Amino acid sequence: MLRFLVLGDSLAFGTGAASPQDTLGARLTRELERAGHTVHLDVVAVPGATSLDLAAQVRRAASVDADVALLVVGANDLTRQTPAQQAAAALGAAVEVLRRRGTDVLVVPTPDLSSVAWVPPAFRAVVAGICDQLRARQTLAAEAAGAAVAPVAPELARRFATDPTLFAADRFHPSSAGYALVAEALAPHVLDLVARREAAAA
Repeated sequence: MLRFLVLGDSLAFGTGAASPQDTLGARLTRELERAGHTVHLDVVAVPGATSLDLAAQVRRAASVDADVALLVVGANDLTRQTPAQQAAAALGAAVEVLRRRGTDVLVVPTPDLSSVAWVPPAFRAVVAGICDQLRARQTLAAEAAGAAVAPVAPELARRFATDPTLFAADRFHPSSAGYALVAEALAPHVLDLVARREAAAA
């Protein structure tokens, strides 16, 4: 049994998806099952969470004893203006706790928010730059703590910027189609993490 844990914000929770089966956790669970794994999924992600909320999620997940964790965070750090250094440090601390428990972690850092509807075209380059800065700090902190990082934000941003059907009605969260695209981008990284875990245990 592969114990799969999902932590983070509304993207990790699945806000905007039409069905629970369309969320990231559910979609990636199916990918793992297609690869031959028996999977138990636990989602402790909370809509609206920032990196500062990860410690509480990690504490709640203590009894899960997860093998692999997907951690998606960063959008709310930007919208709530959490200082980048503080956000990255909180992310790193969460990863450290999970790694000490023996959990392999894949971090999905800040998405590029420049394509969301409320960002005026004149400010999109500025928003993209701010997202890049936080993502770079997150990547350094996550990797230093022992996590793998999925560098999918630039490609996903290009796709979301050209296809409004990838957004839910709020024009901020992904739609079910958007989650399908994100899951497709993340699946190779999740499968690779599981394969490396199995190889290390062999």
